[in-house]
Amino acid sequence: MRYDKKPTVCVIGLGYIGLPTAAIIARAGCQVLGVDVDKNVVDTIAQGKIHIEEVELDGLVQGVVSRGMLHTSLEVQPSDVFVVAVPTPFGEDKAPDTSYILAATQKIAEVLKAGDTIILESTSPVGTTKKMRDMIASLRPDLKVPGLSDEAPDIAIAYCPERVLPGKILEELIYNDRSIGGITPRCARKALTFYKYFVRGECVTTDAESAEMTKLVENAYRDVNIAFANELSIISDKMGLNIWEIIKLANRHPRVNILQPGPGVGGHCIAVDPWFIVHSAPEESPLIRTARTVNDYKTDHVLGQVKHIIEQNPSAKIACLGLAFKANIDDFRESPAKKIAACLAREYGERVSIVEPYASILPTEFENTAAELIDIDKAIADCEIFVALVDHDIFKSIPLAERSNKIVYDTRGIWPDQIRNPE
Repeated sequence: MRYDKKPTVCVIGLGYIGLPTAAIIARAGCQVLGVDVDKNVVDTIAQGKIHIEEVELDGLVQGVVSRGMLHTSLEVQPSDVFVVAVPTPFGEDKAPDTSYILAATQKIAEVLKAGDTIILESTSPVGTTKKMRDMIASLRPDLKVPGLSDEAPDIAIAYCPERVLPGKILEELIYNDRSIGGITPRCARKALTFYKYFVRGECVTTDAESAEMTKLVENAYRDVNIAFANELSIISDKMGLNIWEIIKLANRHPRVNILQPGPGVGGHCIAVDPWFIVHSAPEESPLIRTARTVNDYKTDHVLGQVKHIIEQNPSAKIACLGLAFKANIDDFRESPAKKIAACLAREYGERVSIVEPYASILPTEFENTAAELIDIDKAIADCEIFVALVDHDIFKSIPLAERSNKIVYDTRGIWPDQIRNPE
């Protein structure tokens, strides 16, 4: 099954996933409309510029915008394919919030026509794609929707989550395998036809619920394994052991591959998605819940360790190295590094400086604090305590000679030649 011509595409949500996806689709020769609720985002992209940091994305967006293949708008407009890439946060009770998805669905329903395909890419609780289907059925009784009509449906609805790594998003959008879950097999085939325009990895079709669960399982798997490493690091702190050396030695076993610990887990995926499983099956998911608890606690543990160091050195100036949730990106969502640095800034005021090469200003969490954003050279000159929270490449480049006189608490194993933990 092929389109007679390349379809027109509407991508709803122009964030860290939506914008790269829209640009890749446009480069493949489809006319793309990118939609976002933020006028600044819409206007920025319309000028061929970007509002996020991602390798090679600026050149790609500039190219597809200048060729007229990517346009932007605040409003959803008629298209052949609709791709939904909006956030799915959770509330204080850890319950998933699908309101952004349903709001996008409502807007799509207003312009739907027979023959259209709707694809949800947002990480979602199991059953969300069917909720979209049911909403469309209620809003558009004139259309036959898949799974609710004995006749051939007028539209196709599918779920296809991304599985990309920040810093390599463009590459992985093209070459990573995709799981495509349709409301019906026919829906999955229509979505598969679309993805083959720009995906070179293998596209495997399944049902919508299985694809939704697959995405959650992938991130929960990572979370559980990180929790093991983080728990080992907490134990090693208590015992006065070097966790980096222990993991390095343990990984020499041919069937052991322990991940590296950190100050917690951040980002909008691993720190969030496992809760969707726990919320759906709370009694059956004690391991996943415990992993989330361990990784959240690791942030508090690091904060306590750092405060111990500071209290032992009451006049020392502190440099917090990094705010992003992982190395070499500007994404601060759910970042444990940001949380730790902001807590220290609120408690110790002007003694705290922040080094974050991927930020030009400090995030809002630092408002009403005396913390200052400085570069790494000023930190080396002025600060006695280094708290390494993110393993940016620029931090790895600091030789021992420039930090031998520093009191170091390294949460990332950046400098294995200099690990100093509090007593």
